[in-house]
Formats: sequence, C-alpha cells, structure tokens
Amino acid sequence: MPMEIEFRPGRVDADEGAALAQGMRDELFEIYDGLRLDGPDMPKAGPEELSPPDGSFLVGWSGGAAVCCGGLKRLPDGACEIKKMFVAPSARGQGVARTLLHALEDEARRLGYAVARLDTGPKQPHAQRLYESEGYREIGNFNDNPVATYFAEKQL
Repeated sequence: MPMEIEFRPGRVDADEGAALAQGMRDELFEIYDGLRLDGPDMPKAGPEELSPPDGSFLVGWSGGAAVCCGGLKRLPDGACEIKKMFVAPSARGQGVARTLLHALEDEARRLGYAVARLDTGPKQPHAQRLYESEGYREIGNFNDNPVATYFAEKQL
C-alpha cells in the first residue's frame, strides 16, 4: 500500500524543502562523481524558477516528516519542466516517487500547463523507468543539461 502523503507548497531554499533539495544535491554529487547541480553549465532551478506565478515547489509530508520534494519551472515555449524530484531514502520503495510525480503533474495543470518535460541521467535507470511507465515519451535535448541522457515529455 502506498505511503499516505500530504503535499504542501514549500521553498527550495528554506526549511524542509531546502533540506530535501540538499539531500538530492549530495546524492547526485556521489552518483555523478562531483556533479554540482548549481554549476554554471546546469539548467537553472532555484527559488526564482520554482516559485509563483510560473513555477512551484512542493514538499510531501508523511507522519509529520518531510519525505519528498519536487518543483516546476516555466520553459520558454510555454511548457513546464519538472525539477528537483527527490524522495528521502527512508521513504523509498513505497510508491512515493510515483505519488510525487502525480502531484507535480496536478500542480502543472493547476498552473495552466498542457505539457510537462523532464530529464534524467544514465545512472538513474529507475527514474527513466518510472517516467516511461507514466506515459512520458522520449524527445530531444530541450534544456542543454550536460549530464542527462533521457529527455521526455507528457501531454497533461
């Protein structure tokens, strides 16, 4: 049975949202041999991009603990990009990532987006499998992410 999660607006640079986003940065730093997500060559996904009116950042709560996060940012062509999806290690294997993806898609629809895009890297095959199982279809490199090898979109 999937974990019950309550999603609330958060900030990528404050409180539990910042702690989860830092956990994601630390994990990717290990997985990708020193990758710095906030480096100059990486797509931007900070507080400016992941805040209203065109963006959003959600924190998922279960049992009083923040267990996941993810954000949306507007792309130049009017689609949105899902960014900073992260599930705390203690909450993995319980359907949280899928629940988070659905919450982000719902938030994108609420903000008026008709298309969601995302990417992931070669050392995260589980993420690619999740996205494919949820109807994302591979497209070309839309965001110049130098690490990603899988780029996809879904009609919302």
